[in-house]
Amino acid sequence: MSQDIFVSVLIPAKNEANNLKPLLEEIRVALADESYEIIVVDDGSTDATLHELRQIKSSGLDTLRILRHERSLGQSTSLYHAAREARGQWLATLDGDGQNDPADIPGMLALVRGERGRGDVQLVAGHRTNRRDTASKRWASRFANGRRRRLLRDATPDTGCGLKLIERVAFWRLPYFDHMHRFIPALIQRHNGRMIVHPVNHRPRTAGVSKYGNLDRALVGILDLIGVWWLIKRTRLNTNAQEVDA
Repeated sequence: MSQDIFVSVLIPAKNEANNLKPLLEEIRVALADESYEIIVVDDGSTDATLHELRQIKSSGLDTLRILRHERSLGQSTSLYHAAREARGQWLATLDGDGQNDPADIPGMLALVRGERGRGDVQLVAGHRTNRRDTASKRWASRFANGRRRRLLRDATPDTGCGLKLIERVAFWRLPYFDHMHRFIPALIQRHNGRMIVHPVNHRPRTAGVSKYGNLDRALVGILDLIGVWWLIKRTRLNTNAQEVDA
């Protein structure tokens, strides 16, 4: 069965009951011509998220698989657990709040298909060129992105975008730690992976509230940034061992 699925869509969701039904329907329409599955991780929700997911699955969305954390473990752990269960060759990640547009996924898949034979791509990173967030959130994101680019030199304008397309085998080479999802471009490049930045749509949140504040992101981000910088400085993976004849 795993050979038949080309892309697994991974969605961490915490208290997103009112956003999931329209989002999953959009994914179904966007990927109608693909062999795909959807894995939603209910990350310790205290609202009707799990009930809504069960209703959607029982109503006929047989491509949906549901994972659940008894308590909230965060976005990175949710993605890690979803990736562990995924069957697809590629992993498409997007947020459960509906701000990422599933209609962008086919274009990202076309990029990796088109690049085959000209140096494989391991990551297509979404770039939200029309951010639909509050001014404070946009400012905090610009500040964090600038600080990260200067230190990690990952050539990524918007690493916080939840919409990414990652080769599954490349994802499994990455080190796991909490908040690692914010550093996927730098970690892919640490393993000599090739990345494409792709402009994607961004939409306003229509229901629910953001689960993290700007201060929370900033404080955690500083510690993580130093840790990822340390990992990159300690890597020796920028060359390959060559087999030689006797």
